[in-house]
Amino acid sequence: MPAQSPEQCDALFAAHLNSGNLEGLVALYEPNALWVQQRDPDARGTAAIRQRLAAFVAIRPAFTSKVTKLIQTDENLALLYTDWSVTASGTTLSGKGLQIVRRQPDGTWLIAVDDPFGRIA
Repeated sequence: MPAQSPEQCDALFAAHLNSGNLEGLVALYEPNALWVQQRDPDARGTAAIRQRLAAFVAIRPAFTSKVTKLIQTDENLALLYTDWSVTASGTTLSGKGLQIVRRQPDGTWLIAVDDPFGRIA
């Protein structure tokens, strides 16, 4: 199911990650999307994003995320502020991310830029 609103991109990401649905995760991104990395080189495009997400899915994390702010510049572009937490192997990590999402010609929304650590604080 594709995202029907900007916020649904975040909700579907959490649902797909928690269920181990790698293809569902990758389908949330535009073909040339950018996934910003904190330490490694950024991943550009769904093939590179699939590789990074596959490693994440493999550890079977418990992931929660909440959109704390939405800025919609027009009817086709939005910025999501998210607070997230992930637990795997007894370790919990949290962050404050940013996602730029764009409405597609069919009316659905896809992630154009995903920066899980885009907000420091």
